[in-house]
Amino acid sequence: MCGIFGQVAAQTIHKSNFDSLVKHSEQRGQDSSGLIYLKDGKYYIERADYNVEKLLNKVKPYQSKVALGHSRLITNGLADNQPVIKDNICVIHNGIIINEKEAWSKIKSERKLIIDSELIVAIALEHLNDGGEIKTIPEKLNSICKGVMACALVLPAKGKVLLFSNNGSLYLGRIGEDIYFASESYALHQIGCSEVNQIKDEPVLIDIPVSDQPFNLVDNKTRVENLIPEFKFNQAEEKLLVYPKLNLKRCTKCILPETMPYIKFDDKGVCNYCNNYRPRNNPKPKEELFKLVEPYRRKEGIDCIVPFSGGRDSCYGLHLVVKELGMKPITYTYDWGMVTDLGRRNISHFCAELGIENIIVAADISQKRKNIAMNLKAWMKSPHLGMVSIFTAGDKHFFRYVETIKKQTGVNLNLWGVNPLEVTHFKSGFLGVKPDFEEEKVYSHGVMKQLRYHYLRFKAMTESLGYFNSSLWDTLSGEYYRSFTEKKDYYHIFDYWRWDEKIVDDTLATYNWEKAIDTNTTWRIGDGTAAFYNYIYNTVAGFTEHDTFRSNQIREGQMTREEALRLVEDENRPRYQNIRWYLDTLDMNFDEVIKVINKIPKLYKES
Repeated sequence: MCGIFGQVAAQTIHKSNFDSLVKHSEQRGQDSSGLIYLKDGKYYIERADYNVEKLLNKVKPYQSKVALGHSRLITNGLADNQPVIKDNICVIHNGIIINEKEAWSKIKSERKLIIDSELIVAIALEHLNDGGEIKTIPEKLNSICKGVMACALVLPAKGKVLLFSNNGSLYLGRIGEDIYFASESYALHQIGCSEVNQIKDEPVLIDIPVSDQPFNLVDNKTRVENLIPEFKFNQAEEKLLVYPKLNLKRCTKCILPETMPYIKFDDKGVCNYCNNYRPRNNPKPKEELFKLVEPYRRKEGIDCIVPFSGGRDSCYGLHLVVKELGMKPITYTYDWGMVTDLGRRNISHFCAELGIENIIVAADISQKRKNIAMNLKAWMKSPHLGMVSIFTAGDKHFFRYVETIKKQTGVNLNLWGVNPLEVTHFKSGFLGVKPDFEEEKVYSHGVMKQLRYHYLRFKAMTESLGYFNSSLWDTLSGEYYRSFTEKKDYYHIFDYWRWDEKIVDDTLATYNWEKAIDTNTTWRIGDGTAAFYNYIYNTVAGFTEHDTFRSNQIREGQMTREEALRLVEDENRPRYQNIRWYLDTLDMNFDEVIKVINKIPKLYKES
């Protein structure tokens, strides 16, 4: 996934405008970059495994009439980079092709790279060699490939640049005789472009100077860390993962165990979580939401933002927004380095299937992962169940960037697909925060409750001073945006549509939504952290967030207690592949980390 951009000038590249496009493109990823430019009648390509601003300072293509580039969030092909070249045609591509193996089998060209974008150039070449026209290349691509393809295809021998997109994540604008394009309209409006139009239904051909000479290619490689570790199965490692068969006392109504923080059982064996439960999955009339969104509807253009993770509930929520509510959304994804390939593929698949633009805000992936690793190392010195949530603190900036996207798009309404049954009291409970129904004082709610939570976390941090590291500001600022900032024009789709797991799964199946291969659950399978922290909870406390989720379903009358017990027995099994991926991305030793977890004193009696 990338931010792509370019300028075709009547004279030479406008420095400040081009610099602005470059700067904005970094919002979508900073893992690698590439530039294409014309010099002395020849097209040059510079690729780098560092950010695009640094590459721009090296190349300085301001005397060129043509300059295009990308800033990339790496999703596959770490050793490869864009622009991808084949027979003097090259492409910069924003998106992910999700059926690449099947697509390669349908063409004659031989695959040489891991990066999926090679397919685009290969198909374009075959199409042209078979007598096809340049302008019909997108039609050919869409007939073979699935997933988001927002591209600039450069054909020097033909003197053309072909711009096309199957989901609308590409825009064209003009300043005088100069032509500009970018992945988002905001980047073009920012530099003063007029006639900014979305490229979606029809491709656009732009004339560039003709050149029969091959591209002059330079690769700049300096990266040491591996952003996409290769999975290697190790049977000895997998055997380290324990799965205790426990005979815990559980609530006779739900399945919460005796190790749940602040749990109490009445004389019938029913827990206080059940006795104090208020139905959460009891939606208001849909008509109320239709009335609420009516002032936001627009005759043309997008009228709402849907925060989008590619997970089960955000995908179903997007389906409802488009198919039931009849809105014209733009999706927003915050990639903080723990979105798995599966999550990214489902984002690409849904946005292409529904023809919806996806705006990505990507963190500095390397730095985010270093932050997590620093906190994990601190945690290992003094393991504390109440501090496990600090591993996911980096994703809370999701809430911050919603406001950024609102400003950039001029769209205020945001509709969230948050599951109403995803309530995990135990995560803060292990830190010493009582569930709401156990609080004795009214002031414990709201801001004061958040301040108490942070006080207890700070207290726990003093037990391992390694927590006081350079990631602290990232953690605190993320929590601020999640917990303290006012949220406006903000509605939950499941406040008005009943969440039913069977309906959700059946609906997603019609889209061929991709599931994980190492678990039968469909919940949080695109989250790279979930398998790891659930392993900690299950090993030490004998339950996971699956137990709390299934317990809520029991209380809502959506399943029986017996069915819930059967499901969690399977769902709580350690996910070796996901855990291994997580620790590899953090450059942590699998054996060392798992052995520390396995030695933590248990909250139950071991048989």
